[in-house]
Amino acid sequence: MKRFWVKEEFEMADKKLKVTLIKSTIGAVPKNKKTIEALGLTKLYKTVELPDNAATAGALRKVAPYVKVEEA
Repeated sequence: MKRFWVKEEFEMADKKLKVTLIKSTIGAVPKNKKTIEALGLTKLYKTVELPDNAATAGALRKVAPYVKVEEA
């Protein structure tokens, strides 16, 4: 049985997002702090490149006030 959805997932993974932490996490909800750490953002104004997929989009939606998102 051929899995037709596998190719589409890999094509989406080619797109990247540049995510920058622009606001301190001091006073933030602990769940948001953990999400920011999971994204690889440890210091203020640190930028990381992440794949543009549903999981990343959901995490970024939760921490939107703390980050700036650009296309890479």
